[in-house]
Amino acid sequence: MRHRVKKKHFSRTAEQRVALMRSLARSLILFEKIESSEAKLKALRPFVERLITLAKKGDLASRRRALSLLPDKEAIRKLFTELAPRFEGRNGGYTRIVKLPNRKPGDSTELAIIEFVE
Repeated sequence: MRHRVKKKHFSRTAEQRVALMRSLARSLILFEKIESSEAKLKALRPFVERLITLAKKGDLASRRRALSLLPDKEAIRKLFTELAPRFEGRNGGYTRIVKLPNRKPGDSTELAIIEFVE
């Protein structure tokens, strides 16, 4: 039974899931738009939105907390200098997920695109 189980496991260990989220978040921050399976992007959305909220605070503690969640200095720099000012007037809802047609020749996975709203 799946009572009180809140997150998707993606048939991975905890370390692999963390690495997956960090990798997807880094790609989204650097390229501002990525395509992947819908389930992965739905799991990624709260992770990225939490990072943007940290970046909007802009203090040293927030930067260090963001670096602990996403240890990539280039992505953190872009997050704090470019993305945080862009979302200054917005209280959440920084990303949008757009569904795409299923991947037919392979496993018929539901694909989607995640991108920043503004």
